[in-house]
Amino acid sequence: MSFVLTVNGRTCSVSSDADAPLLTVLRDELQLAGPKYGCGHGECGACMVWIDGQPRTACNLPLWAVQGKAVTTVEGLGTPERPHPVQAAFIAGNAAQCGYCVAGIVMSAAALLERNPAPDRAAIVQALDPHLCRCGAHNRMIRAVQCAAIAATIESKAT
Repeated sequence: MSFVLTVNGRTCSVSSDADAPLLTVLRDELQLAGPKYGCGHGECGACMVWIDGQPRTACNLPLWAVQGKAVTTVEGLGTPERPHPVQAAFIAGNAAQCGYCVAGIVMSAAALLERNPAPDRAAIVQALDPHLCRCGAHNRMIRAVQCAAIAATIESKAT
């Protein structure tokens, strides 16, 4: 079956079963490596993407459910030349260790900053709570989100 999707701002045609997980389509058909397969049940957050601006797990989301919706992966947040403030803060703060969970965490952190440009530590912890990171880099990630919030606030005041 053929579906037309909007992924990272561009229209894509994919040929998959309607019940295929969005994650499979993103990785196997569209060659996007950001979202990762973790648990397959939407509980670890490694596959987090945005659907119409809201964070959702892609491993348990059927393709038919995103027809006509905007899908954003970590690749669509920023570019190497102009990364999203969360991406830049994670790089500057060396917030990732192995990197497996990071794309999903970045997506949730960026969504948090969209909703709340100046979150306190408790709000950041709550937003990142659904994500599993076996490396134990949580404190660096929380600091990176705090730095991203400050950077985004400064950038918005400058423009």
